[in-house]
Parts: sequence; C-alpha cells; structure tokens
Amino acid sequence: MIPFKDENPTTRTPFLTVGIMIACVLIYFGPQQGLNPDAESLDFNLEYAAIPCELKTGDALSQAEIEATFGEGQSAACLDDGVATSPYAEKNVYLGALTSMFLHGSIMHLLGNVWFLWIFGNNIEDRLGHAAFALFYLVGGVAATFAHFAVQPSSTIPVVGASGAIAAIMGAYVLWFPNAPIRTFVFFMLRDISAKWFLGFWFVGQFFTGANSGVAWMAHVGGFVFGALVGLIVRDTGFGERKLNRSDNPLEWDYSGGAGRGPLPHPFERARGDVSDF
Repeated sequence: MIPFKDENPTTRTPFLTVGIMIACVLIYFGPQQGLNPDAESLDFNLEYAAIPCELKTGDALSQAEIEATFGEGQSAACLDDGVATSPYAEKNVYLGALTSMFLHGSIMHLLGNVWFLWIFGNNIEDRLGHAAFALFYLVGGVAATFAHFAVQPSSTIPVVGASGAIAAIMGAYVLWFPNAPIRTFVFFMLRDISAKWFLGFWFVGQFFTGANSGVAWMAHVGGFVFGALVGLIVRDTGFGERKLNRSDNPLEWDYSGGAGRGPLPHPFERARGDVSDF
C-alpha cells in the first residue's frame, strides 16, 4: 500500500515539516554524496551516523572494526577493547543519534521518508505547534535509535534515516486522527483507508521484515510506540487542540469527533466516483 494523501485539514503552515524535508534532500545530494556511494560517502556516514557499537562502548569504531565490517562483511564486529585507535576519534558518538536522522541510505529510502513525513507530519506539527513538534521529532528519532540499539548493541553498521522519527509521528497520528481518510494506492487502485487501519497494517508489517533486508525495523517499532505513548498522554490534555470546525457526522475522523468544533463537512460526505471507502 502506498499512501497518496490524507484528507486532514490544518490551520498552521508546516514550516518545520517542510524544513526537515529540504534538509534531508540537501544533505543527501550534498555532503553525503548519496548518488556516489563510494569511499567518501561511507566516510561521511561513519563520521555522522549513529552506530550501536559506538553507543555501547562510547568510542568511535576502530580501524579494525571498520575493516571487519566493510571488508569482511561482519555486521557485529564490535571489539570493545578500549585501546584500538579510530580514524574518527573526535566523533561525538551520542550526537550521532541526532545527526543520523537526517541521513539516508539510498534515493528510494530518502523519497519514501520525505513522502511519509509530508503526509503525516503536517498534522502533528499543526496539533503540537512548531517548537513542540521539533522537540517531539528529535526525541522520537533518538528513541527509535535506542530501540534499535537495544536489540543489536554490537552492530557496527551505521544507522541512517528519518524513519524512526517519522514512525513516532505516525504513532501520534493514529491516536489523534484514527479515522482520518488516507487515500492509498492498493493494487493500482485508489482507496480511502482510515488511518487506524493503514497505520496499524504498517506497524504489524514491521515484524515481518526480513532479517537480511538491511532495514532497522526495531527503530520503526520503537519510534511508533514512543509516538503513540506521547499521543496518548497529550490526547486528553487539550494541549494544542485544533481550531477547525467540527463535523457532526457520525463517521468521526479524529478522537474528539471531528476536526475541532462546528459544521465542517466530513471528507466521506463528498461523493467520489473514483475511490472506495474502507
């Protein structure tokens, strides 16, 4: 299933959502040299990405660990001897948990993350406000990284991508807008699927990710759970309550019964000959 758009109006311009998207694109095509996956690109990732082994030892990967990982194909070559020298000795390994969420492993990885961020991020920024959204995004990404670390603490493979932070956004979205229609490509057809079903299917699907896929699926799970917990805590506090008009239609599409207060037409009320409701 590929999401096309959501029918979920906002009242704020999503400056941060767009800014994060632009930053990821510029970094990928700029200093990360994403279109030239050579030694320089690997060097950039080793210097700025989060690496579980480094979080475990507190030190950057040694030359021996790098050679074992990328020369011999050992994905868990963490030596933890405390004496080997590293070509990245000045690296702040914990800061890598932040910088890694702006790096990507391929152009498809980048495009997928940017697209999901655009669809779901603007509504979370709209609900939280710009400053709170920035904090939520960064903490969600870090939480996702440490979820991956918890299951693979000896991994020497760099963890890159905004997927964990975006998963946190999706976790909050499903709590705040469970019935928002997500227009989705399913078997080459467009269907409107409620967010709770689309995101629920996506979440469950993470547990079926292949072991050799190279996808840090536990980061996705950790980010989603973090976002859902924050969403649950915030949901009933009234913080960031939306100002849009509320629909009286029984097919409510957010947790409060509509988009806010007043007679906003429900998206499902509009006749669509080209899609089916689900």
